[in-house]
Amino acid sequence: MTIVHLVTPIITPGLRCLDDVKPLEEYGIEIRQSILDAGPASIECEFDEALAVPDTIKQCVLAERDGADAIVIDCMGDPGVRPAREVVKIPVLGPMETSMHTAAMLGTKISIVTVAESVVPMLENLGRLYGVKDRMTPIRVIDLPVLELDKDIERTKALLSEASEAAVKDDGADVIIFGCTGFLGCAESIKAHLASRNLNVPVIDPVPLTMITAASLARMGLTNSKKAYAPPRRKEIKGFNIPLAPHAIAG
Repeated sequence: MTIVHLVTPIITPGLRCLDDVKPLEEYGIEIRQSILDAGPASIECEFDEALAVPDTIKQCVLAERDGADAIVIDCMGDPGVRPAREVVKIPVLGPMETSMHTAAMLGTKISIVTVAESVVPMLENLGRLYGVKDRMTPIRVIDLPVLELDKDIERTKALLSEASEAAVKDDGADVIIFGCTGFLGCAESIKAHLASRNLNVPVIDPVPLTMITAASLARMGLTNSKKAYAPPRRKEIKGFNIPLAPHAIAG
């Protein structure tokens, strides 16, 4: 079994539980999870993401210490992914980076359907960072807060279906990416809706894709490059309790 640790970078208990990802065990993955001790209730803008990053890094360090083979950050903003790569040896994957690069292999025009307008600039910036911005159609939003997605899951699916259909018909998208990990489990319903209208395009559910990808990298002995993600130099840091291992400090 390959141990993939899911860091859910918020403080809200129950928004993600292990039962949500239990079906992935059939891929030979043992799934562990942690949420933050300090940070925001949800991530819906750059401010929220900034608050989440320090403890996200800490949870990644602790996951490696506890024997994880790979780590997935459970948010489409990929908070803390790049700094976490600098302080652990195991693969650290973000669902947006993984989804964008996968979408670029599956089609030519990528549409992201997400929760709110406040998320759009963050996701557009990630598109630029990951080199796919010129292949993105306008980001579609369903205007539901993250903390309300599971209160009426049928309404959430209906809004996702409507936005995804518009993305394909009106924007020319040929791949859909869910722009929030809170949409986990909705992909089959959205694909069926699109297929019923003869719109046969891939719909990427980022959490399972990223966890399976992370497990595959770990099994192949691949991890993030230490030339690209070099360990930080030893220096004084105040106000943060991140228990870095010796290999996580340069010099």
